[in-house]
Amino acid sequence: MAGKKESTFINMVLVLFIVTLVASAALGGLYELTKEPIAAAKLAKKIKAIKQVVPDFDNNPSDDVYKVGMNEKDTLEFYPAKKDGKLVGTAVKTFTTNGFSGYIWIMVGFKPDGSINNYSVLEHKETPGLGTKMADWFKDPAKEKASILGKNPATSPFVVSKDNPKGIDAITAATISSRAFLEAVQTAYNEYAKNQKEGGNK
Repeated sequence: MAGKKESTFINMVLVLFIVTLVASAALGGLYELTKEPIAAAKLAKKIKAIKQVVPDFDNNPSDDVYKVGMNEKDTLEFYPAKKDGKLVGTAVKTFTTNGFSGYIWIMVGFKPDGSINNYSVLEHKETPGLGTKMADWFKDPAKEKASILGKNPATSPFVVSKDNPKGIDAITAATISSRAFLEAVQTAYNEYAKNQKEGGNK
């Protein structure tokens, strides 16, 4: 009887091992199958965002990308856009960790003079109906004091008007999200300006 129990236990362990092995192989295969399409989708999303935020270009900005590490795990990405070999703008993938719900990732486009051409919100977990308004709030032509388009962080304070009367009008009832958004843009500009001063990516 003891031998039978031992045999049953060994069989159970063997079956469990085989099931685990098959499941692992299936997951590994699924990962390999989906890895390339996921990467392609992310790249397409990034290219779409770059096209939205900088003037028309004829190069592939990804070929000239340069990166700046901001901490142990987060990096700013700079995509120079050129037309006929001349720099027409730079798209910067930037971030802040100070959103109401944590990280906010933005693609912001700078013209060569440092003024903002456009922006696109890439990822966030802000409050629906409030923080989510950042996608359009800061480029609405009807909100002159809220729009950042055409403004240059070197000459305009990129803080909410609650903190500085000359600042940017925050999203109604979403001051924390607004501060975080403007911080991400300012961070992008600071590194962009530093690189331009050092003579990079002309």
